[in-house]
Amino acid sequence: MKFSKSTLPNGLRVITIPMPDNPAVTVLVMVEAGSKYETKEINGLSHFLEHVMFKGTTKRPKASDISKELDGLGAHYNAFTSQEFTGYYAKVDARSLDKALDIVSDMYQNPIFDEAEITKEKGVIIEEIKMYNDLPQEHVHDVLSSLMFPDVPAGFSVIGPEENIRRFTRDDFISYRDKHYVASGTIVVVSGPVDPKVIEEKVSSLFASIPIKEKGKKDKVVESQSKPQIAISFKETDQTHLVISLRTFSIFDKRNTVMKLLASVLGRGMSSRLFSRMRDQLGICYYIRASHNPATDHGDLSISAGVDNKRVDLAIENIIIELKRLTNELVPEDELRKVKNNIAGTTMLGLETSDSQAEYVAFQEILKRDIKLPEEKIAEIEKVTAEEVRELAREIFVDNKLNMAIIGPYKNADKERFEKILTFAILA
Repeated sequence: MKFSKSTLPNGLRVITIPMPDNPAVTVLVMVEAGSKYETKEINGLSHFLEHVMFKGTTKRPKASDISKELDGLGAHYNAFTSQEFTGYYAKVDARSLDKALDIVSDMYQNPIFDEAEITKEKGVIIEEIKMYNDLPQEHVHDVLSSLMFPDVPAGFSVIGPEENIRRFTRDDFISYRDKHYVASGTIVVVSGPVDPKVIEEKVSSLFASIPIKEKGKKDKVVESQSKPQIAISFKETDQTHLVISLRTFSIFDKRNTVMKLLASVLGRGMSSRLFSRMRDQLGICYYIRASHNPATDHGDLSISAGVDNKRVDLAIENIIIELKRLTNELVPEDELRKVKNNIAGTTMLGLETSDSQAEYVAFQEILKRDIKLPEEKIAEIEKVTAEEVRELAREIFVDNKLNMAIIGPYKNADKERFEKILTFAILA
């Protein structure tokens, strides 16, 4: 994998990934703006804005003008919003590159914010909120965020609350976009059979009118915890959905490579420790996974699972047992080798397409302003030792970093019962 990065005189960053034999090209524009840049009063605005950007521009005044043009290219197109960033993309036949660049740049710079479209889209987003609330395996992560980061942006739902969605006005979108959608906070990534110099010239021309000003900031996350925390969300479900999470560190921390390996030992693939114990041995769940989720100023290691309501206590106990095991025992060399090979293999397989390569560099650049090639990351993984994994486990797997969110037929009265088993002390 190769890429070329440059910064235009206006501060806009352009990244080109030449893929000479690829028949498709992806145009991805990302901005440093997400729910962590919001206040409680405007929570949900970043995501709502992402929807509205598709609803017409000065050049393409109707939403149908945009969709018809992209559909006419056979494009794959969409957008996404997270806590830290928002992205807009179109993947097309390489012969349609110029048209895709024109459409995406037009959407990004020239939205008209038609009030009638905003009103209609409120209904769409409210239904989206209802959909996620009806998916406990998704909603449980919002419950967890609120528990770990109460009343601060890091704990906000990306989609926001219904009352905010109903209240937003056209002026809210204009004000927020004016603060964040500026050259210094924006990157343009183009991947496919392209020439970096040609792309830089095209992007420079198409983004000539992007605002050049200081970008709006976000508040730094401050964490504080002295004992295990539990949040219960009552819902009459046939299955309990839970996430056990431990506070870790930011994306800039040098320990992230070791943490990636640790998380993979726990819950990466059908031969991982949690999958083997919880599904193969106990038959207690269908899905269970572990992931490390580092952000710009905090991070967490999360284990999520859907388990039998009648065996939820056993499930929690056995997850804690597997975590504790990593603090006591060295990971055997053959298991460590298997996991390293798995990470290397899935990393390379995940970069087969133009859109996957665009996202790979974009996520690193938008969060860290630094890009590591996959080969560099794999080389770092190779250096991790079993001793480093155990040392990090001993540092992270402690009660004052331990949290659990749970959705199921439980009430606050059940919290005391869960508190007795959500602790490493019980296994001391």
